[in-house]
Amino acid sequence: MAESNTTRLRVFSLNCWGIRYLSKHCRQRYAMIGELLSREEHDIVLLQEVWSEKDFLCLKRKLSSTHPHSHYFKSGVIGSGMATFSRHRIHDAFLYRYSLNGYPYMAHHGDWFGGKAVGMVILNIGRLAAHVYVTHLHAEYCREKDSYLPHRVVQAWELQQFLRHTSSGADLVILAGDLNLHPQDLGNRLLRTYTGLRDSYTETAKFDGCEDGITLIADNPFINPKELCPFEKGIRIDYILYKGSGRVSIQCESLSTTKGSVPDHPFPYSDHEALSAELQLQTLTQQPGGDETRGKLAELVDIVTEARTEVKVGLYCAEKMRYTAARTGVMGLALLLLELAIAAVPWLALGTDQPFPRATFYLLGVLCFAILITTFLLYIFYTMEVKALQGAEDQMRLAVGSLQERLRGFPLAQPLNPLCRPPDGQDPCPLEPEE
Repeated sequence: MAESNTTRLRVFSLNCWGIRYLSKHCRQRYAMIGELLSREEHDIVLLQEVWSEKDFLCLKRKLSSTHPHSHYFKSGVIGSGMATFSRHRIHDAFLYRYSLNGYPYMAHHGDWFGGKAVGMVILNIGRLAAHVYVTHLHAEYCREKDSYLPHRVVQAWELQQFLRHTSSGADLVILAGDLNLHPQDLGNRLLRTYTGLRDSYTETAKFDGCEDGITLIADNPFINPKELCPFEKGIRIDYILYKGSGRVSIQCESLSTTKGSVPDHPFPYSDHEALSAELQLQTLTQQPGGDETRGKLAELVDIVTEARTEVKVGLYCAEKMRYTAARTGVMGLALLLLELAIAAVPWLALGTDQPFPRATFYLLGVLCFAILITTFLLYIFYTMEVKALQGAEDQMRLAVGSLQERLRGFPLAQPLNPLCRPPDGQDPCPLEPEE
């Protein structure tokens, strides 16, 4: 196999924790982040939790000479918080918002208002077409009783679908961001196994950073160590993932993370540690064929089946909550009708006094009306959640059936992964990265 034209690509990713007026030392930390990016001159910068567009514009001005191309992804009530800066020209951009993203009444968590999504930019690195993705999945607030697990699994499912269906013409694929998933979590295994994306931490030839690649460390002054229990040292939830193609082979030469507080400053860049990966791209003059394995297919069947089971659990809970909202609404309607009947008594029976004091009567009426409105809105919301979960479960059922057919040796009408386009006469490989 002949090789030519080696290129090095530096990728940076950071969850900035940039909530104006709430995040500590927000303005100072943005200034520090801008200085770091100007000094290091990465090729691609992928940021999350840049919640204020003013902060994005401030970074854009500061990085205008080193990263002249940028894009800010807008979504939800307060925005997706995701931004991309690049030394290479951005030719196209697209945003896909996840169908499930927490609950609006859990305002103290705030994920629903952020409009979690995955953003994509297309840029050229020399003659190579790079599809670069940045995302931020729903946070995990309690590992023992994680009510958001079905939502995060659906987000991971939609993420892998979005990557596979939008990167068919890509020579290389890069995904970075705060996945809020541990390395062996279901959503992480589903994403990496289905797409063939490789983890820069496990693949790198050289690593310099926090122990075990941790990106949310207990020593960070912005973090309450109790929130990391039972992980005393911290957790690894931020990633830079990548994948080559038949034209390009990618190797991760080095990966580094920040290590808490910045030298000469009393605090770190963020509550998360930043990731910086150096990738080596080698253009291939000959496209190798894929090599599908039965073991890989069997593993993927098990992972998708496990994900489908988790989604079914979430679907059962959502249907139960929808039923509760409907039943409460019926009770509120019955009380309102009863009160209206009582109010009609003085009109139907002349000379009869109103049985309730006027103030109490009005108060009960307002309460019944509030119950009706609230339960109606909740019923609509849970109906939307049920339909989204049902849609994801249906897609997973179809995927499991297709994978099982491939295991039995039956041909499929379309290859599962549009990234794989092997030469004529060779079997398609929907799972393995072509390098």
